[in-house]
Amino acid sequence: MSTLSSASTIDEIKAAYADNASYEEDGSASKARAFVTACRLLLLKLPKMATTEGGRQQLMLAPELIQQEMHRASSWLATSGATGGSGGGVRHVDLQGFRD
Repeated sequence: MSTLSSASTIDEIKAAYADNASYEEDGSASKARAFVTACRLLLLKLPKMATTEGGRQQLMLAPELIQQEMHRASSWLATSGATGGSGGGVRHVDLQGFRD
């Protein structure tokens, strides 16, 4: 079960994102799943744009960057064959030049 929920703060979600970003390096399916959850919650909870008083500073979020990272982690899960992964460990074999 995920440690993140609708009650999680932005700081907790950001920490989970950062802590689990090494899923590929560690070969960890559980980290990849936690990373995907953190991505989803960031997309839901972070505003697309924020301004400070007086409108002098603006912060714009590019949600497509988070979505790309989320899709990358999901794809990794589907093909990694990592323990507990949801995919079947699909591998594509190229036999071209086999008899050469």
